[in-house]
Amino acid sequence: MDFGVGLMILGGFLLGGAWSIWRADHDTEGRTGPQVLFAVILLVAALLATASGILRLV
Repeated sequence: MDFGVGLMILGGFLLGGAWSIWRADHDTEGRTGPQVLFAVILLVAALLATASGILRLV
């Protein structure tokens, strides 16, 4: 398996984790600050890993 493909797969997992955290909200309070922060961090990491994987394949 090429390293670029591995980075794209890692980006997909991170994107799924960000989506899972974003969907998990509290019944009465909604999303908490740490949930939003962690989801944004995972989203940025997913985008960076995917972009790096695409650039490695080119």
